[in-house]
Amino acid sequence: MPDKEMLVKVRDLKIEGRAGEIWTQIVNGVNIDLHRGEVLGLIGESGAGKSTIGLAAMGFTRDGCRISGGTVEFDGIDLVNASAPQKRSLLGRRIAYVAQSAAASFNPAHKLIDQHTEAPTWHGVYGRTEAEEDAVSLYARLRLPNPDEIGFRYPHQVSGGQLQRAMTAMAMSCRPDLIVFDEPTTALDVTTQIEVLAAIRDIVDRFDTAALYITHDLAVVAQMADRIKVLLKGDEVEEADTRTMLAAPREDYTKSLWAVRSFVRNQKPPAPGNEVPVVSVKNVVAAYGKVPVLHGIDFDIHAGRTVAVVGESGSGKSTLARCITGLLPPLSGSVEFDGVALPADYRKRNRNQLREVQMIYQMADTALNPRKTIREIIGRPVEFYLGLRGEAKRMRVEELLEQIELEPAMFIDRLPSELSGGQKQRIGIARALAAEPKFIICDEVTSALDQLVAEGILKLLANLQDELNLSYMFITHDLATVRAIADEVVVMKAGKVAEAGPKNVMFTPPHHPYTGLLLSSVPEMDPDWLTTLLNERGIDNIGDAASEKVG
Repeated sequence: MPDKEMLVKVRDLKIEGRAGEIWTQIVNGVNIDLHRGEVLGLIGESGAGKSTIGLAAMGFTRDGCRISGGTVEFDGIDLVNASAPQKRSLLGRRIAYVAQSAAASFNPAHKLIDQHTEAPTWHGVYGRTEAEEDAVSLYARLRLPNPDEIGFRYPHQVSGGQLQRAMTAMAMSCRPDLIVFDEPTTALDVTTQIEVLAAIRDIVDRFDTAALYITHDLAVVAQMADRIKVLLKGDEVEEADTRTMLAAPREDYTKSLWAVRSFVRNQKPPAPGNEVPVVSVKNVVAAYGKVPVLHGIDFDIHAGRTVAVVGESGSGKSTLARCITGLLPPLSGSVEFDGVALPADYRKRNRNQLREVQMIYQMADTALNPRKTIREIIGRPVEFYLGLRGEAKRMRVEELLEQIELEPAMFIDRLPSELSGGQKQRIGIARALAAEPKFIICDEVTSALDQLVAEGILKLLANLQDELNLSYMFITHDLATVRAIADEVVVMKAGKVAEAGPKNVMFTPPHHPYTGLLLSSVPEMDPDWLTTLLNERGIDNIGDAASEKVG
């Protein structure tokens, strides 16, 4: 973009990370040029340094990291050596950040609207009333339900996808010059993702905003970025404009990222009619306070099989998981395990009932105790459920780390803050496996992982299922994951089952209208895909996408 003003200039950036008392270089001389109104996509597998570089472009490093060399300039300002008051005047006003994990980033004690209006009022962009009105406008643009009132909820009162959109709105509140988007659509279903991506593109175009777009979703970055930079273990692999990068990547590593996910396990035949399901959900009705969420959910999960539960953000998928695990007792209905009704409240379940049903959570940042080492996090269920201590416990923890493809010697004594998002998610998987359960609920377990690592995790889970005859419930918005691993599919909409059946039936036309909408909303590796889709759906102005009901 030679006709655009240079906004961000990074030269020979080096960053070190600390493991105990030892500092190791994790970013090795990266360069970035970013002009106003331009979007640069940063891609690479988990641990490549994408988020670390994105934060450094704001003059910031997370705990356990430090900038050890190079320069970072924002609009001519040296951010490496800038004073704390200088940085405070920029952050939130001219530089904004959308974190990967919204649940870990919002203050749980304050309503969304109070957190949204803090930056524009503190920086003098708006008064409180104007800031609230603008928040409602942004909530509507990002297709949040009930935009006039959702801001007056607390973070725990909205879904993960809704919270991620609220964070995106908050970042846009001051109309900054630079926004760092760190996996902003990770928690979103495909239909909502379309509208959020369209709204982000509209904001960038309308306000000439520059953006760093960090993602492992290659189809998404194809819609968003003008240029793409590929990273591997802190090194630059290659950089080019998006169309060139998609059509003719130079390096073998980039070509491997571009390869279509190849793993698809064979679908298992339906269970015999007289077989008792491992889990049977019977007419479950649930609510948060006076707000109804689930309206009579029924389906079965049999031994050694995987049921994928898909649907929009807020459709009730994670609420259903909470009911099965006993974290949210249903108002009516029941959950049976091996033909026996489980106590509705987990506190009334015995130790074996708790052991048999485990869950891998969507938000690894909030699911892992930040003060405990990996040894302690995985070791606790090993000791609690299996009674192992001392050397036997240590050996079992190391075995679990090897199963999830993390080197025990490198990771066993780290804290969660010293891991990438993908590494933290794998620790969550190991913790669930530590109890040696019969049934595991996988809540978006690959959403934080790049394509290569996600495929490895799916293969691992499939192998474990075959070895141990495990049953899975996969909550996901990634239909590639559904195709790869599911035997049966349950489609949820507004707290009800819209359609259910074997995978091969669900993915074969003719589709239920809502299922068809989901399938047609999966991004493709084509830079024109989003614009074409919006036009096909009658949305001519990409900025109007969030105010239209897609489908």
